[in-house]
Amino acid sequence: MSSSAQRRVVVTGMGVVSPLGLDLESVFEALMAGRSGVAEIAAFSTAGLPLHHGGEATEFTGDIANYGPLQSDQKRAIRKGQKVMCRESQMAVAAAQRALQDAGIQSGEHNPPRFGCVFGSDYMLTLPGDFTTSVANCRGDDGSFAFDKWGDEGLSRMAPLWLLLYLPNMPASHIAIYNDLQGPSNSVTMREASGHLAVGEAVSTIQRGQADVMLAGATGTRIHPMKTVHALQSCQVATGNGDPATWSRPFDAGRSGMVLGEGAGVFVLEELEHARRRGATIHAEVLGHGARTACNARCIGDDRQAIRLSLGRALEMAGLSTTDIGHIHARGVSTTLGDRGEAAALQDLLGDAVASIPVVAAKSHMGNLGAGSGMVEMAVSVAAMQKKTLFPLLNFESADPECPIVPARGGEAAGDVCLSVSATPQGQSAAVVLGRWNGEESLG
Repeated sequence: MSSSAQRRVVVTGMGVVSPLGLDLESVFEALMAGRSGVAEIAAFSTAGLPLHHGGEATEFTGDIANYGPLQSDQKRAIRKGQKVMCRESQMAVAAAQRALQDAGIQSGEHNPPRFGCVFGSDYMLTLPGDFTTSVANCRGDDGSFAFDKWGDEGLSRMAPLWLLLYLPNMPASHIAIYNDLQGPSNSVTMREASGHLAVGEAVSTIQRGQADVMLAGATGTRIHPMKTVHALQSCQVATGNGDPATWSRPFDAGRSGMVLGEGAGVFVLEELEHARRRGATIHAEVLGHGARTACNARCIGDDRQAIRLSLGRALEMAGLSTTDIGHIHARGVSTTLGDRGEAAALQDLLGDAVASIPVVAAKSHMGNLGAGSGMVEMAVSVAAMQKKTLFPLLNFESADPECPIVPARGGEAAGDVCLSVSATPQGQSAAVVLGRWNGEESLG
């Protein structure tokens, strides 16, 4: 049980968009079966790039059916709004609608001022095609770009609502508008840490009494022409040989870098008594959360310190000891230094107990979904606790002596408490402790 004397916060709805599907039940089945969502990229041409595969959410096409069952007015609004939603925003809205449906919350059946939204995202980048006509219109006689033409002849050819596609506060805005959420609203742009940070802020908002229900989520993509190039330039990315489904191998001695992916995840978080009064199905309880930053003078993250501090704060808030942890959902980014830093942080914090706690990492099945990773990872860990069994840490074959973790092989008990963590390359780390709900009380 959480040590906080404040209002308790439970998870009553979950929704995901992922490389393994759009339905959490089928996603979990794929994880248990050891399937990978990594395949050839179809979203854009990878000709000329050293990377041709990734964790693409191929089932998400943007069709209105992808958003799950909707009321007729919501269908009309979302169809109309798609023209000012980039893919990340569309995935965010789809995951949110699915989470609300899972929570049994229909439009018009809630108290709007007491229902808020915190949503995380990556930096959102435009597509090259958005500029094609404008740039072509500014070419000089010799074919070179004429900068002096841009103001009059280039910018005027841009789509009038172009900017609305890529503002990082748009996921929260769209979701709040479609569902009449008038409570506290905020947007988090902290890359991979965004989901855990969104959950932490949403929980705090409910505990302060400023809302009874909060929608917390995050969305991201690395399957994007500009972001793929950026990742190749700034991160250790696996390109490798052989089956691309084997490239994402967190903590394995043979890992060669992250696999790029995309997705979104959403929790409906609710004050416990509010959830009980409306007869909601409770999936889990948020027992603790923490956020810390550690980096050097060049803003290069210190994974070991940042992760240790955020996990430590989350456990402290939860009032739990190391013996209470059923499993760890690691960041598991699959880079050489990133995994070593995370493994060292776990050992620093947990000591000898780390040798007995199974570790999972959904990135081994899906790749790095950017800001969407943390939320999807927390959702599948809640599902694992509900089903009382863990999915395998995929592609783990040879232990790295510098990563002394216990990889889940699939079928182990998930336990009653999950410790989930994320971190950015700049050293921002966030963690959440989730407790399994047994129908009457959290078992955390």
